[in-house]
Amino acid sequence: MASPQIPLDQYLTDTAAALPDHTALIFGVRVGPLLLDRKISYASLNAAVNRFAAGLQQMGVAKGDRVAIMLPNCPQFVIAAYAIWRIGAVVVCCNPLYMPREIEYLVNDSGATSFIVMSSLYERIKKIRPKTGLKRVIVTNIKEYFQTPLKLLFTLTKEKKEGHRVDFSGDADTFSFQKILAEAPAEPRPVTVTPEDTSTLIYTSGTTGRPKGARHIHRSQALNSEMLNLWARSRKGEDVMLAVMPFFHIYGLAIVLNTVIAGGLTAVLIPNPRDMDHVIMAIEKHRINYYLGVPAMFVGFNNHPRSKKTDFSSLRFAASAAAPLAPEVQDRFEEITAGKMVEAYGLTETICAAMNPIDNTRHNSIGLPMPGTEMRIVDENDGTIEQPPGTPGEIIVKGAQVMQGYWENPEATAKILRVGPDNTPGWFFSGDIGTMDEDGFFHIVDRKSDMIIAGGYNIYPAEVEAVLFEHPAVFEAAVFGVPHEVRGENVKTSIVLKPGQTATADEITDFCKERMAAYKVPKIVEFREELPKSLVGKVLRRMLREEEDTSGKNPPA
Repeated sequence: MASPQIPLDQYLTDTAAALPDHTALIFGVRVGPLLLDRKISYASLNAAVNRFAAGLQQMGVAKGDRVAIMLPNCPQFVIAAYAIWRIGAVVVCCNPLYMPREIEYLVNDSGATSFIVMSSLYERIKKIRPKTGLKRVIVTNIKEYFQTPLKLLFTLTKEKKEGHRVDFSGDADTFSFQKILAEAPAEPRPVTVTPEDTSTLIYTSGTTGRPKGARHIHRSQALNSEMLNLWARSRKGEDVMLAVMPFFHIYGLAIVLNTVIAGGLTAVLIPNPRDMDHVIMAIEKHRINYYLGVPAMFVGFNNHPRSKKTDFSSLRFAASAAAPLAPEVQDRFEEITAGKMVEAYGLTETICAAMNPIDNTRHNSIGLPMPGTEMRIVDENDGTIEQPPGTPGEIIVKGAQVMQGYWENPEATAKILRVGPDNTPGWFFSGDIGTMDEDGFFHIVDRKSDMIIAGGYNIYPAEVEAVLFEHPAVFEAAVFGVPHEVRGENVKTSIVLKPGQTATADEITDFCKERMAAYKVPKIVEFREELPKSLVGKVLRRMLREEEDTSGKNPPA
């Protein structure tokens, strides 16, 4: 499949020209049994992107500058991202769950000079701003794209109470999102943006625990979107996709949002992915055709009381990724909806690499490589020997959608983007162990790394351990994942305290909650006299996991 030769924002320009009145975005809030939605056409969206792009230029944002976005799924995220791409700047995705120290690292490592943030999160940015190179901060309120009656109700009942009302009028170089839109020129100054220009930095950790920015170019994201529309047989100007996967994640940004815009589809934005009532009501009300999510979401969907009495006949296609999909979850979803569910495979560094064909899905399989994508199974030692069908090995991926490398980190890049068994460069070594069957379908066996996947989030033990070691009572700590029937895995830590020191599990978790995103905080804390170690003193997380597997314990939610 040939790589697209246009920048990402061109898809929006083209769709707005072809389908100006077609609905691009549907955004709203669930209020009890009601969904109060607002629709935004492609023409309106494109006009807002042009104005915001021009406003960014007026403030001094130029091609190549990094602009961080910390927003949930809302129109402001879409407007900001496409405006940033339109002027050749780089989107830096920031998880709204991040705490100040995590945000500070991301800003400084990426060199971001601008930050777009939800008002309820503004204080976190204000706290770390003096320790960064941020030149400007743009603040937006979640209510700005609500329907007028809902906006008024929100202002009266929730805005102040839930921390959405902030006064930044006295803060230097801090701007209102809506004021920029109101005062900016209608069109930005022309900028030459090529498919090879950097478009996005999305941060992922490694075994060292130091987050790294996966650097994608316009071409890698554009190609993936075109492949997915082809794979799913999307109908331009007709199909509706549920946008429940967060846009700060590669899954939500490249696989959901960009695919919608590139395909001329409609996206129904869900700001809170845990609100299953909103999800189910939206599917029925807006006749959604595509539902992309993670296994934990589909478990919640299958077991929700409303699932038995809701009309899901519009659903044609669902895809699950980011964690293993249990066959019973897949079968139950198809029984409830009469739609097809497939399992897919991708990483922050590769976007979507493989997916089951709609007409030929297999249980416990991540499917076949996407068009133009190569996948192989190689030996776990140095990756130079390709393994025969049925023999486990490390999964490696090569394709135009694979990242260019880690942002300003050539050493980490060299370890993971290497020469493959065919003696050609550019193979991404995933760290995942899998097999390929005789028909070319791939299957995940295990993870080579110690990464934990909980509720669709990637969590790296070393990053959590680094925080635990800051606790004054902690002598040693090991973090690992334990199975959980809904979340996939829970984060557990085994801790050895310093002599004479005491601590409780609640004290440990409270300490972590102040310093990291909630999804990384250990759900289970145990205290031990010692940790299992190798002869050279390396803590053996594998043995701790094996102990858990044989204990018969049922981890809490």
